[in-house]
Amino acid sequence: MQSGIVMIAMSVIVFFGVNVVGDPIDMLVAPDADQAEIERVIRDFGLDKPVWQQYTVFVSNAFKGDLGTSFIFGESALKLIVERMPATLELAFMALLMAIIIGIPLGLYAGLRPNAISSRLIMSGSILGFSLPTFWVGIMMIMLFAVMLDWVPATGRGDTISVLGMQVSFLTADGFSHIVLPALNLALLKISLVIRLTRAGVREVMHMDFIKFARAKGLSANRIVMVHLFKNIMIPVVTVLGLEFGSLIAFSVVTETIFAWPGMGKLLIDAIQQLDRPIIVAYLMIIVVLFVVINLIVDILYSILDPRVRLQDAAN
Repeated sequence: MQSGIVMIAMSVIVFFGVNVVGDPIDMLVAPDADQAEIERVIRDFGLDKPVWQQYTVFVSNAFKGDLGTSFIFGESALKLIVERMPATLELAFMALLMAIIIGIPLGLYAGLRPNAISSRLIMSGSILGFSLPTFWVGIMMIMLFAVMLDWVPATGRGDTISVLGMQVSFLTADGFSHIVLPALNLALLKISLVIRLTRAGVREVMHMDFIKFARAKGLSANRIVMVHLFKNIMIPVVTVLGLEFGSLIAFSVVTETIFAWPGMGKLLIDAIQQLDRPIIVAYLMIIVVLFVVINLIVDILYSILDPRVRLQDAAN
């Protein structure tokens, strides 16, 4: 019920918000078009109706799986977005994987050795990850690794193969070389977040009684860290990472634009520049659905990792 209310509220905000910005007719007709031609285009796209009536038509069609027809491409907005969704999901998954592989070990090390010089350097680096703007870091990456060192390509997606009917690039050598830079650029903020979150969790859990009891039993340091410590610090990490995955998808726009990655974000930028309202609305509604679904999955994972949540639910 809460998800339904969120969907309805966001559909109103998105639709009316997009419809008060600009006039797409300026993009759809030639500069020398006469008034009759302009009025015909307005009628054809249903823009002659009041905004509230346009919204009711949008909602009615949305229940049938139709989120509108692109003004520019003349195709279903949902179809155009779904065609580019695999590229964005692949980029977001790779960025999330980098955040986990890099962030958790560094955060563990910084938490277990808080006074070491290397730990201080790690935490200082995490501050840079939060502070540096994504577009600037992306440009610097292209200049260093693609232009000066010529290690990886600067733009594009590279070769792809079909997996379960979906085109992916990271399973090919050429595709993997294309995805490394944009994924790392997108992951930098999340790596910094995971490092600080993991370190904070380690510092908190290390002083708890069950860790002291494990040490008193004579368990090895590796077992204490990997069995008793790791599972407890993963609860907030999984929660945050789940929610951040939604933001990786939603805010990959800048990275996709810089690296010419053919995903939903680049399509959104093109749609905004051309005032293609159906694509903008469809994109934002799909992002809302993704966030709602991801929140549900995170809640389920949270209850699996933390038995106390299941016990509280059972008691209620």
